[in-house]
Amino acid sequence: MRKLIFGIACSAVIAIVVERHVDVSAAPEVQRYGSVIGLKAEKLEEYKRLHAAVWPEVLKTIKDCNIRNYSIYLHQLDDENYYLFSYFEYVGQDFKADMAKMAADPMTQKWWKETDPCQFPIKHRADGEKWATMEEVFHCS
Repeated sequence: MRKLIFGIACSAVIAIVVERHVDVSAAPEVQRYGSVIGLKAEKLEEYKRLHAAVWPEVLKTIKDCNIRNYSIYLHQLDDENYYLFSYFEYVGQDFKADMAKMAADPMTQKWWKETDPCQFPIKHRADGEKWATMEEVFHCS
C-alpha cells in the first residue's frame, strides 16, 4: 500500500512539472561564501544593536540580490580582538552583477555608513576587499 501511495505521489509531482513546463534542471546551483572582518571593541554593542533590527529595505535588497541563509557570527580571538564571520549562500546566475546592484542601492549605502565604522579590515585580504574572503575547506550537506 505504501509503495502504491508513493508511486501515485511521484506521478503527481512529475505530472505537475510536465504540465507547468517547470525546468528543474534550471534551478540555480548554490554557491557558499564565507568572509571575515574585525570588529572594534568599542563598537561591539552598537553593531549588535544595529543587527538586532536590520532595516527591512536592506533585508529586501539582500534577497533581491539572490543571497540566502545569510548569517554573521562574532568571536573574540586570542589576540583579544573581536572578529565577525559572515556566511551566505548565493543562488543567482551573476554574482558580480548582483553585488554591484547591492552596492548601488541607496538604503544599503546608508546601512553601510552605520556599520562600516564598527569594523576594521584584517591584514590578509585581497585588494579592494573590506571583508576578507575565506576559502571553503570542508562542506557536509
